[in-house]
Amino acid sequence: MEMQTETEMEVEEKICRCWRILEFYSGIGGMCNIRQLTNRLRRLQRYSLLRAGIRGRVVEAFDINNIANDVYEHNFGHRPFQGNIQILTPLDLDKYEAHAWLLSPPCQPYTRQGLQKDSADARALSFIKILENMPHMMQPPLMLFVENVVGFETSNTHKHMMEVLAGIGFVTQEYILSPLQFGIPYSRPRYFCLAKRKPLSFRNPSCNNLILRTPSPFMPSKNNQSTDGSDGNDGNQEEFNSSCEPIINFLETHFLTGNQQEYTTFGFGTEVVSSPGDGKYMIDKISTSTSTPKHLADIDNDKIFEDDGGGTYKNAWDIYSVAPSLIERWGNAMDKDIVFPESRRCCCFTKSYYRYVKGTGSLLATSGDINSRLEAPSLIELGLRFFTPREVANLHSFPAEFHFPSHTSLRQRYALLGNSMSVAVVAPLLQYLFSESTTLKIPTSSKDIC
Repeated sequence: MEMQTETEMEVEEKICRCWRILEFYSGIGGMCNIRQLTNRLRRLQRYSLLRAGIRGRVVEAFDINNIANDVYEHNFGHRPFQGNIQILTPLDLDKYEAHAWLLSPPCQPYTRQGLQKDSADARALSFIKILENMPHMMQPPLMLFVENVVGFETSNTHKHMMEVLAGIGFVTQEYILSPLQFGIPYSRPRYFCLAKRKPLSFRNPSCNNLILRTPSPFMPSKNNQSTDGSDGNDGNQEEFNSSCEPIINFLETHFLTGNQQEYTTFGFGTEVVSSPGDGKYMIDKISTSTSTPKHLADIDNDKIFEDDGGGTYKNAWDIYSVAPSLIERWGNAMDKDIVFPESRRCCCFTKSYYRYVKGTGSLLATSGDINSRLEAPSLIELGLRFFTPREVANLHSFPAEFHFPSHTSLRQRYALLGNSMSVAVVAPLLQYLFSESTTLKIPTSSKDIC
């Protein structure tokens, strides 16, 4: 009996050895799904952690955005540090004894639509300061993961980052990837840098010091088509589209299929129900729906309409309708943004989605089919609406357990999601980053409790 107890203790000790992680610019937790996964596994079966690909603990997260920190705390039970990270010294960073840093610094200095001030932009300074701290640390991280917009890879900040990393013994692999390459009908190409400090190495060292546009080095079974990094053109669009799920799989509204006159709820990850012979779908008209959508059930009533001048809608679904006046004004510029339930690609959602109708993300046609003429005035007949925050979260591959706290408004939710990232892309990249690192003995201390 004593031997059995001792063995269980040994197993538990192994479970408690985990990678210590710092999460900079944490936002609403797009990179923190490791923590959520391990917590869920612990509740189900404590020894399941032995089989987890990454045993990681986020020892601290950092973000300056108060609302983003509310969302993070609501989902993960920990409030990120909200101070100015530029004041952190090498000694401060050493105290965390972190093995890995995950960073998603502000993208505005590098966006094509912005001023492109690069490293001269004040919003780039905190990331530059973090980089400059690393050579002066006693225990710099063993691994680094950096995410940003396409265009960062040609910036002065990127050049400086690569010089710093090379100077302290890091090897890097860089990728430009889109969710479309992972079967998600969502065009959101992003830049990623994976870095490891020697003696750690990558499973495929032939990819070192390269910028790749395919996930094949770490996911050979996935779509090997490359992306050109443009939000409007992800390489070979037809090949991508054929491998992606239809948008209907990511919607939370009720669909009327064929002549069955039956309403079926389609949630993220559910199997697609066959469409009628003519390939048409029809969404339950939001102007006549009487039930409160699930995504609005947890919003304070005052918050539902606070950004729109008061409750002038017949029901909760109406807030997602695109007004006829907007269609008449911007119809000629909206056709490329319109998608249907059976579409296999939608545009990138920006932080300005729902505030502006043009060029900020796709609009969903709630009647007609993919062959409908996208010309005004017929656009009005398509029953256009915005995607809901939950649907945007689904397309970002956030888990069903992810929720916003009730005090956040719709515009705040869209803005936070627009600044977030695709879990479908980030998760396999992190798994690849941490692979081949398990041969390194992880220091064991009282701090290493997952």
